[in-house]
Amino acid sequence: MTVISTDTPADLLVRDALTVLQPGFVGTTAPEWLLRQLAEGLGAVALFARNIESPEQLAALTAQLRAVRPDVLVAADEEGGDVTRLEARGGSSFPGNLALGAVDDVKLTRAVAAELGRRLAECGVNLNWAPSADVNSDPGNPVIGVRSFGADPELVARNTAAYVEGLQSAGVAACVKHFPGHGDTATDSHHALPRIDVDLATLRSRELVPFRAALAAGTKVVMSAHILVPALDPDLPATLSPAALTGLLRAPREAGGLGYDGLIVTDGIEMQAIAATYGIERGTVMALAAGADAICVGGGLADEQTVRVLRDAIVAAVESGDLPRQRLADAATRVRELAAWAAGQAGAAEGTAPAAEVGLEAARRALRVTREPGFEALETAPYVAAFTPVANIAVGEDTPWGVAAELGRLLPGTETATFRAADAGGSSFAEDVLAAAGTRRIVAVVRDVHRHAWMADALAGLVAARPSTIVVEMGVPQAPPCGALHVATHGAARVCGEAAAEVIVTSR
Repeated sequence: MTVISTDTPADLLVRDALTVLQPGFVGTTAPEWLLRQLAEGLGAVALFARNIESPEQLAALTAQLRAVRPDVLVAADEEGGDVTRLEARGGSSFPGNLALGAVDDVKLTRAVAAELGRRLAECGVNLNWAPSADVNSDPGNPVIGVRSFGADPELVARNTAAYVEGLQSAGVAACVKHFPGHGDTATDSHHALPRIDVDLATLRSRELVPFRAALAAGTKVVMSAHILVPALDPDLPATLSPAALTGLLRAPREAGGLGYDGLIVTDGIEMQAIAATYGIERGTVMALAAGADAICVGGGLADEQTVRVLRDAIVAAVESGDLPRQRLADAATRVRELAAWAAGQAGAAEGTAPAAEVGLEAARRALRVTREPGFEALETAPYVAAFTPVANIAVGEDTPWGVAAELGRLLPGTETATFRAADAGGSSFAEDVLAAAGTRRIVAVVRDVHRHAWMADALAGLVAARPSTIVVEMGVPQAPPCGALHVATHGAARVCGEAAAEVIVTSR
């Protein structure tokens, strides 16, 4: 029997406009408005830490979504390491990219990604906005840092490819980001528009190397960056730039492009790099016109009104001629093709034995330990001073980090305190720590100490006054090691803290 669609061209236009949106929402169950929009054609749903309490709850939530739309793409920003949504309340069981890059064992990287993918798939998530393929060429980068595999393009490339392969072996689509590369910037695009002043030769020999490897590995999705690269486009950020998305990413290799034909999704359209200059409605239309196929929105805007506003902006742009109808149709087709691939992958990880310890194994192998002669391992409960910078938005303020909890399990009675730049009083932080610690051994925990003068000053004063201080660097280990024992973890995931605590107590 032939089924004849009763959808009018106007209905199809609205459905395509909804298909390309990837909105978030608030709550641990799907609100009625979200289910209604799914029934009307919404193609994807974005999950954040606010939506996740446990694996069981998450599985029930994704089942609720699929009861309305079986082929819905359920996306999460689960990088492991510092950026975790599955384990935001307790810290990740997987180290992040910098730790994997420090080990530089592609088999291990692939295994970590496969296990992370298995856990996502088990909960019903089939699109992961990871991994970061950025080359962290600027050590002062405030938003990438430990989210990158490192500063060497070839190292980043081989580990990015391995991560893509591992994740997709579990039936979860990988999404490499942030094209064309967010590593050489000192500005966070959540707050403002970064500018990367490199020539095309540098871009091709550095930033684009990992993206080429990811495409060769078969990544299903590429995420655009809200960055201005004048060598590509002097006026528009990459997300809104036809030169970047169509002229570089899509163009055939023989024409100097990367030849990518998969789905392109934007970074969060509500980020200030776009929203503050163009607004989310205009930004959405410009991104689609430039070559993007899906619009990520929901980190800060998570309601039905936002979905309706963006849907209507897309429809109006098509009707006015600002957005070609065929361009929207092509974008919606790519979303549906990815959804069909993901639906066909359901159960890909079933029967795969869990690799529960692979994250801790990677964290242990990523440690870089420097000891002074005569250092003695901790035998009694220490005082842990956590020098804490402001977390970037991608990480979030609430995800726990450090070594105090892990040391407390090994040495009951461990005490800890947090020190922030905004809390500086009349006395120095070093004096405060010494007074609070008394005769106890001190463990100073820092994060990107090279980026924070107040932290570097406090640490220098503390080590000078108490040479037996143990230092744990949980960010990018750029500053020279100091202290009687210096442990660089290359990330602040829970397993990184566990691995560091083991070394501090056993001095292995």
